[in-house]
Amino acid sequence: MMPDTPDTGSKLRIGVLISGRGSNFKALLDATRQPDFPAEIVCVISNKGQAGGLDYAREAGIPAVVVPHTGFSTREAFDIALDEQLRRHKVELVVLAGFMRVLSPEFINRWPDRILNIHPSLLPAFRGLHTHERTIEAGCKIGGCTVHIVRPELDEGPIIAQAAVPVLEGDTPETLAARILEQEHRIYPEAVRLIAEGRVEIDGMIARIRKAAPTPQPLVNPAPRG
Repeated sequence: MMPDTPDTGSKLRIGVLISGRGSNFKALLDATRQPDFPAEIVCVISNKGQAGGLDYAREAGIPAVVVPHTGFSTREAFDIALDEQLRRHKVELVVLAGFMRVLSPEFINRWPDRILNIHPSLLPAFRGLHTHERTIEAGCKIGGCTVHIVRPELDEGPIIAQAAVPVLEGDTPETLAARILEQEHRIYPEAVRLIAEGRVEIDGMIARIRKAAPTPQPLVNPAPRG
């Protein structure tokens, strides 16, 4: 089940997990600074003490916690430490923003349908790593990104939002990644908003969005004549 719709005046409490520069975290942070945004970031946790995103959290006055994965003998022990930190900060929704650790099924089952991830492909295509290289090598004309609920299977779960990006002639993995990242920064805060507003209903592998506005224009690449 998704988190319940917040009471009037309350905001959904988000815990963000990061491993690196935190650009998606920064996009979420900027969104939460808007007075009408229905969620707030209550902690940021990284498995790496040098993660650049921790600086964004500290500058914003958000608790920045380091739980180094190298300090644990098993993945499960590390996940227990993560879980303790999230519950200590009374987190309601866990948001993965460049968190480069595979969470154990036990951890995911402790947070049923309350973990959100963004993946740089149009799932279910190109699960796993090196998505931009694989998109180009496969000759795809369209790539993109996906916000989804996390399930125990890698890069699988109900899809909340997607953004499509054309693959251009001469694209490299780096140029394609940069264009897709711009869209990640757009759809991740919007997906969090939908959940915080109580507009997402999970039905098995389907996420149904209440009062969703359909995209008016299809993306076609290459563009047809006329």
